[in-house]
Amino acid sequence: MALGSGGGVGRLTVNGLPVSGGFQIGYVHSIYKAPAAEVFTVEGRRFTMRAVVSENESVLDYYALEGARSRTRTGAWMVRLAEPATYAELSLLTTSIGRRTLLAGGRCLPLFPDAGAAEVRLTVEQTLEVRGEPCRPPYDGAMFGGPSHLTTSPSS
Repeated sequence: MALGSGGGVGRLTVNGLPVSGGFQIGYVHSIYKAPAAEVFTVEGRRFTMRAVVSENESVLDYYALEGARSRTRTGAWMVRLAEPATYAELSLLTTSIGRRTLLAGGRCLPLFPDAGAAEVRLTVEQTLEVRGEPCRPPYDGAMFGGPSHLTTSPSS
């Protein structure tokens, strides 16, 4: 989404990463060592967590989230939240162990420090300067394809 302003054109972003309708927060689960992601949709300047996906079904069990469980078209496990959570801003604790990373449109924005921990606040805004880079492992796989994960496989 582009928006004209006196200084140029801005893009809808989450912390500078361009988003078009949605994004994911990817991470490596600290116990199961499995890649996982929280799936969000964006409406205006608010974002809503709709689902959690992982290659390992135990990650979904760990969080004990209420919702409908299924498989995605890529074979990942997914739970659609019974009660989606909407935010104007979200504060996260990030570490190099979990490697929390924003993902949208095949681009990634690492949120974690090289060592220790950091607090990161996520917000949606119009931004002239955009950030992000092509995704690298583990975030370059089919499981991290974007909000399309809300579409399940025909067998589910």
